[in-house]
Amino acid sequence: MHRPPFELDTLSQLIAAHESVLRHRVLAEIPHLDRALPLYSVELGCQSPGCPTVLFVGGVHGVERIGSQVILALLTSLLHRLDWDRHLRQLLTGVRLAFVPVVNPVGILKGSRGNGNGVDLMRNAPIEASDRVTFMVGGQRVSPRLPWYRGHNGMELETAALVDYVKQLLAGSSSLMSLDAHSGFGLTDHIWFPFAGAHKPIPAVGHVYRLKRVFETSYPHHGHYGLAPQSRFYRTHGDIWDYLVTSHSGETPFVPFTLEMGSWAWIKKNPRQVFNFAGFFNPQKTHRHHRILRRHTVLMQFMMDLAYARALEGVPASELALATEEAIRLWYSGEPGPAAGT
Repeated sequence: MHRPPFELDTLSQLIAAHESVLRHRVLAEIPHLDRALPLYSVELGCQSPGCPTVLFVGGVHGVERIGSQVILALLTSLLHRLDWDRHLRQLLTGVRLAFVPVVNPVGILKGSRGNGNGVDLMRNAPIEASDRVTFMVGGQRVSPRLPWYRGHNGMELETAALVDYVKQLLAGSSSLMSLDAHSGFGLTDHIWFPFAGAHKPIPAVGHVYRLKRVFETSYPHHGHYGLAPQSRFYRTHGDIWDYLVTSHSGETPFVPFTLEMGSWAWIKKNPRQVFNFAGFFNPQKTHRHHRILRRHTVLMQFMMDLAYARALEGVPASELALATEEAIRLWYSGEPGPAAGT
């Protein structure tokens, strides 16, 4: 069984070793026992307000450690490539890369989905679903002893810190794409976009459709992702990305994606994982763990290259309108599937 080091320690070591080329901040200090754990953001590249930004997020659910590890693997690779990769150095002159790899450090330490207060951070944003949510999975306020607990006292420190940081990036960028890495649903890898609480298109759905077509033509042999609104699978209250999309009133193009890695396939290949709670969400075999860490590199590099090309900016209105029509026809012309999920 692969037993990785605590992801926050890995991140701290990267920051200490590469302080000359990165910028880091402590977005919040999360109480845990007799100490506070830092919630770090890390940035590389352009600092101008006129730059496009790509944000990579992991560790929102503590038990889904593979999400943090995928983001940390990307950050580690980029930091080491800076020594020799001229193309990367050129890209960073025009793009800001932002990372929040360990959103929920206490949850990771505890091996729990929720944070130290038992709150599921992805059900904790101040937004209510407008469609019927999936029972329990959609978020509940009965008890922190039950999963998918939304909390009672507003946003948790972790949720508020991530929300504030994304708003700051939006205010200081010409466009923003994000990828939030999770695991635990399905046999295949999904890429979801808002809304989770309503089966209706987001304002940037035309951009999403355009990016889908570009990816499919540019990487025709990487079709292992299913791209769709999250509402087609299950619906929830309190989704952070729903809240950010709804509260964003500026003109900055904003496209948030969630990478939902299909962990059921790992269980299918190694059924003994079901006897370990973490096994429902993380690969347990070393070779499979390494495969997952490299599986999404093309997708993440694609997002960085898109930002450098300013693919969300200056799109003719007629082209975007046509893409929006195609998106609605593809994803919203019929009723969504049954509200079921994990």
